[in-house]
Amino acid sequence: MNELAQMDFEGFKSGYVALIGKPNVGKSTLLNAYLGQKIAAVSIKPQTTQRRQLGILTLPNAQVVFVDSPGLHSGDYKLSQFINQEAYYALMDADLILFMVDASQPPDAQDHLLVAQVQEKSGDTPKLLVLNKMDLVSPNIAGERLRTFQALMDFDDHIQISAVTQAGQGALLDRILACLPEGPQYFPEEQVTETHERDIAEALIRAAAMHHLQEELPWAVFVRVNDYTLREPGKRYVHATVFVERDSHKGIVIGKGGRMIKKISTTAREEIEKMSGESVFLDLQVKVEKNWRNNMDFLRRHGLSYD
Repeated sequence: MNELAQMDFEGFKSGYVALIGKPNVGKSTLLNAYLGQKIAAVSIKPQTTQRRQLGILTLPNAQVVFVDSPGLHSGDYKLSQFINQEAYYALMDADLILFMVDASQPPDAQDHLLVAQVQEKSGDTPKLLVLNKMDLVSPNIAGERLRTFQALMDFDDHIQISAVTQAGQGALLDRILACLPEGPQYFPEEQVTETHERDIAEALIRAAAMHHLQEELPWAVFVRVNDYTLREPGKRYVHATVFVERDSHKGIVIGKGGRMIKKISTTAREEIEKMSGESVFLDLQVKVEKNWRNNMDFLRRHGLSYD
């Protein structure tokens, strides 16, 4: 704990805020907007993120530690167990839960599944319903949409926002601060995440792969950054391995004439450059690691197991 954290913190608020919701509801967009930089990969695909990620917002009178957790996974793989544990720990450690929904669509089966899991793991932690994408909701159905989402669970409060237009984000932050307890400053003022840049780069490469690949393949994609070197001022060399489970998957990732891996590399490079503020040379290789999602040695080596 730093020196500030040991001081008298009367009047200073702090706490952990879990971001919970389906893929593509805007959790990562909201987090990146609050921090003023990209630390979370934005993707419409589930399980873009495989580990919990902290986003640390320090204000003169408060420190909000957002926990952007991986989506809950229904698979039977050893990897699925780890992903679910990451999500559960985010819920159990939270001082406040933001349950974010896409208000442009009615609740679906996945929303109901998330509600059941939140109720099971969160106890009496305060829960705030965040209706995102209100810019896409016509005024004549806004009230009905609010009521249908409120009926999912006994929320302590609700708020309507648009993460893209940033409407309501200031009001949401005020609501978060009102819910947090007084407490210490857990992290230095300048720190915005516990995640290293190379780990963020891994998530961005995986998000790029999931964006370009077919639906059935991304579940079996893992990315490891092997080299993240600043070779001269403002110029970064990144070498990463994209792991897949089958030889046929390797062919899909590379694509005919290398076109698919080139698309993935271009998208990922652009995102890493936005995140780092540096010029990036990205070198990707594809490797087959058979059944890696159930291979405990592989999962342990890459920090995807609690065993």
